[in-house]
Amino acid sequence: MAYFIFPIPIAMFMKRYSYKAGIVFGLSLAAFGGFMFFPAAMVGSYGVYLCVFFIIATGMCFLETAANPYVTVLGSPDTAVRRLNLAQSFNGLGAFISAMFLSKLVLSGNNYTRDTLPAGYEGGWEAYIQHETEAMRLPYLALGLLLLVVALVFVMTKFPKIADEQDGADGAPGGNGRQKLIDFSVLKQPNLCWGVIAQFFYNGGQTAINSLFLVYCCVYAGLDEATATTFFGFYMLAFLVGRWVGTALMVRFSPQRMLLFYSLMLMALCVVICIFGGHVGLYAMLAVSFFMSIIYPTQFSMALQGLGAQTKSGSAFLVMAIVGNACLPQFTAYVMHVNEDMYHIAYLVPMVCFAFCAYYGWRRCRRTDSAA
Repeated sequence: MAYFIFPIPIAMFMKRYSYKAGIVFGLSLAAFGGFMFFPAAMVGSYGVYLCVFFIIATGMCFLETAANPYVTVLGSPDTAVRRLNLAQSFNGLGAFISAMFLSKLVLSGNNYTRDTLPAGYEGGWEAYIQHETEAMRLPYLALGLLLLVVALVFVMTKFPKIADEQDGADGAPGGNGRQKLIDFSVLKQPNLCWGVIAQFFYNGGQTAINSLFLVYCCVYAGLDEATATTFFGFYMLAFLVGRWVGTALMVRFSPQRMLLFYSLMLMALCVVICIFGGHVGLYAMLAVSFFMSIIYPTQFSMALQGLGAQTKSGSAFLVMAIVGNACLPQFTAYVMHVNEDMYHIAYLVPMVCFAFCAYYGWRRCRRTDSAA
């Protein structure tokens, strides 16, 4: 929900100050959230943990709203899509490292419930829960320190000035402050409006598959937790490779045609999961991760094309679309839960989500062809 609540205030903050200020503040806020895991572990309350994650998510929201549009405007508009895909490939690298290696620092490999906890476990259920939660303190402390270091590096780095951040523009320091801090009229742009819709459904579909991956592995594919996290590492590796390959292919193929092709492949793979489930579905998900790789940055940068001084406002609405993560994965999980014997039909939900991405790619292809 942080992604729905804060993008507009963040865009106003950046219009008043700069992209750099938004990035530094976001890193610092996320670092503060990481440090808060120590007192949260002492309290041991689920609600407190949710508050900590909300703080971290707000910091990440600053980064999404500031860094993504900054990359798109920092150079030629013709290469903006490829540039953002390249930048976000490092997101995939971090996801692969965390899934394959760092997850072992958090997950003990023991996936007990109250019913399956060994009778001789010292301290019983409460001790087991305490041990599992305390395992998160050190990784999140390290995360907080790392984010703080990166924030300091950004503070000391001189950013190139963007046209709409020159003195006197956009209500920035030194300007006349007459321009709107957030421009809702940007939603009248069909390209951005459909981009926001496509991002809502893509984020929901991607997170539905990502968040249920370990559940699928352990509950439906019969894998133990350690093997499942290794598979998740390969899953994120496919995502990373997909970003690199997609970025390279954009030298020869237009981003809109790649978006359409990748989205159609995702729909076909979801059908495979729905039909077969089990281990076939598991391997299909690895391919899904590959083809999901370029969708988010491609749609994001294409939706911002031609917005000029409205780029920050447009970015805010695109980041708000991430709220799809807050509802579509839950709906997918509900469908999976109420159809225990046919759990794999739940993947019809992300299939429909990817259909919206395909439609957005098709719209952009048609627009490009008509312009030519």
